[in-house]
Amino acid sequence: MNELWVNFPFVVVALLLILGFYTIGFKRNLIKVIIGVEILEGAVNMFLVATGYVNGAYAPIYTMAPKKALNNMVLPTPQALTLTSIVIGVAVSALMLAFAVNIYRRYGTLDVREIRRLRG
Repeated sequence: MNELWVNFPFVVVALLLILGFYTIGFKRNLIKVIIGVEILEGAVNMFLVATGYVNGAYAPIYTMAPKKALNNMVLPTPQALTLTSIVIGVAVSALMLAFAVNIYRRYGTLDVREIRRLRG
């Protein structure tokens, strides 16, 4: 039973990845595709956080940690990567939404099939 809780974040990551790829692959509305990309981004961030988790360890920024905790610190690299990923994700989301707004203004639809049909 204890192993289930250890792997629980990775199971959630796998479910979010499946949901994100399904949304990107099978939805026709551009806004729904953007939501699928955001779900994938959340799954990647959760994976980074889950890989950096150590049970009973201390955060590296905690300055009042006891002396015995110096050998039991969490690596700050996954946390830094997650923060960087969040910032990049916000910029990518804004860019995708700006493209969707421009596509809607030009073609009057957000349906991917209609936009492809209007290409020629």
